[in-house]
Amino acid sequence: MSLIVVGTMAFDALETPFGKVDRIIGGSATYVAWSASNFTQPIKQVSIIGGDFPQEEIDKLKARGVEFEGVEVVKDGKSFFWSGRYHMDMNTRDTLVTELNVLEQFNPQLPDNYQDCEYLMLGNLAPAVQMSVINQLKNRPKLIVMDTMNFWMEVAMDDLKKTLSMVDVIMVNDSEARQLSGEYSLVKAAAKIQEMGPKFVIIKKGEHGALLFNGKKVFFAPALPLEEVFDPTGAGDTFAGGFIGHVARTGDTSFDNMKNAIIVGSALASFCVEKFGPNRMQELTKEEINERIDQFVDLVNFEISLV
Repeated sequence: MSLIVVGTMAFDALETPFGKVDRIIGGSATYVAWSASNFTQPIKQVSIIGGDFPQEEIDKLKARGVEFEGVEVVKDGKSFFWSGRYHMDMNTRDTLVTELNVLEQFNPQLPDNYQDCEYLMLGNLAPAVQMSVINQLKNRPKLIVMDTMNFWMEVAMDDLKKTLSMVDVIMVNDSEARQLSGEYSLVKAAAKIQEMGPKFVIIKKGEHGALLFNGKKVFFAPALPLEEVFDPTGAGDTFAGGFIGHVARTGDTSFDNMKNAIIVGSALASFCVEKFGPNRMQELTKEEINERIDQFVDLVNFEISLV
């Protein structure tokens, strides 16, 4: 099942209470690709990088079935760079440096061999860029998933609303859901967002799990309690990759299967935070994934007898 992933491929410099790393590989499309490739291939990547992006990292992704015809390489340019420092709670962070570099000129052009796309994952980018990718597809995919953030709600709300009307699934965190909808209740917020276009709304709550809404139906998936969290960077994108990877593998876009996809995404995200950057994702085995998913099942599975 062909999957297109659109997003950033970048360098990150990260500081957490557990350590510090400089210029590690990051970016939304990088995390999504590593995560989704556990379940479906090929993954048709759409991004832009500078000549400084390591060939070794490209080769690793290619070995996982990631295709790079849609990745523009600006040989004399620098890749997108972000630096951040996490607080002790690991939920709040300070952005120290943002250098857009080649991302400023990102105007994705889909190759002809990307037109057989059945699933489309739009990473957190300007809504106009997300919309341009959708408009380039001659046939509508079975499922279009998009991620976004509060920044675009503040500076590009009109474009965001247009893009929302074109997608099937939206992923936001709880504060973004409230900002987008103007509702404090997440149930009301999800209903308002569905009126904007997406049939499915996923609200991520970090260490408190995730909610899936579809009409009046609601599903809650917990987050796995972890003894140590080294780096939450990319966890949301890893979640998205696990989610869309499972849906693409099964070919099932029903609410019931999306509940399974939420669990798969949550399991993958729980691995991502165990090491800096995508390092943990690069060494992950099928056995570890299956065992972690079983842990999630045990976490929420119970029997009750009402007398």
